[in-house]
Amino acid sequence: MWRHALLTVYLVIFLYGCSSTSTQDNGISNNLILQSSSPITQALLRQHQVWRGTPYRLGGNSKNGIDCSGFTQVTFTERFHTQLRRTTKDQVTQGKPVSKSMLQPGDLVFFKTGGKKVRHVGIYLEDGVFLHASTSRGVTLSRLDNPYWRQHYWTARRIPISRW
Repeated sequence: MWRHALLTVYLVIFLYGCSSTSTQDNGISNNLILQSSSPITQALLRQHQVWRGTPYRLGGNSKNGIDCSGFTQVTFTERFHTQLRRTTKDQVTQGKPVSKSMLQPGDLVFFKTGGKKVRHVGIYLEDGVFLHASTSRGVTLSRLDNPYWRQHYWTARRIPISRW
């Protein structure tokens, strides 16, 4: 309980003290984020704080540049001690399929963003928000109801989380 309260205070200071606006990446409300009670969402928000703005680099897996599947792999290792395969193509075969209406914090969300082989992956938080490494914004938060992401949504997978 004490840890949760301390985390909430830290998030308030970070989100309001370091920002001149009342919204987070892509217009996501800080209030939406601060109200989360899910420990998985809180772990993902901490990951976002560490990686926010890290540039996108195809094949990258470090703070110098990271791609979408590299970011999901690193996040699951660092936050949940759970191994994911390296590529989006392989990650989409892990875990169990889950419908969009049944998404839970930590689910992988997949998008078809171009031709048959162009795919993208992120990690669902809650309330339609997901965390990912964007080609244009680097590591960021986005909304599933954004017209671009809504149009390109493909599928989701639930990965068993070892521990956190």
